[in-house]
Amino acid sequence: MYPEELVKPMEAALINAGFTALKTANEVEESLSKKGVTLVMINSVCGCAAGTARPGAIMSVQNDKKPHHLVTVFAGVDAAAVAKAREFMVPFPPSSPSIALFNDGELVHMLERHHIEGRPAEVIAANLIDAYNDLL
Repeated sequence: MYPEELVKPMEAALINAGFTALKTANEVEESLSKKGVTLVMINSVCGCAAGTARPGAIMSVQNDKKPHHLVTVFAGVDAAAVAKAREFMVPFPPSSPSIALFNDGELVHMLERHHIEGRPAEVIAANLIDAYNDLL
């Protein structure tokens, strides 16, 4: 587990952009059982989360079409919530950071760490926006 003072600003960046931080497995299940499009960001303390994943996810929701529900879980902090979110992301292996898009609880788009590393935030945002525009 990472210290709260380390992760709080990283989590706050997403919360301030309209994401809800999920802390328990039940909260994840409830969120993914909702109708509509849900974006799940598995947050992380790594550099690619800070440099591209979080900024890209935040940029993406500035689009006219955006998911109905925005949620985040924090790898290395919210263990039960992350484990439950990853159950919904099978067949993709555990990856953090990662960003998943669900439609009525069904996984429809996935960005794994290897899709995020080394790419600018604008590329991450564009990838997600394309998915939103296709779905909504």
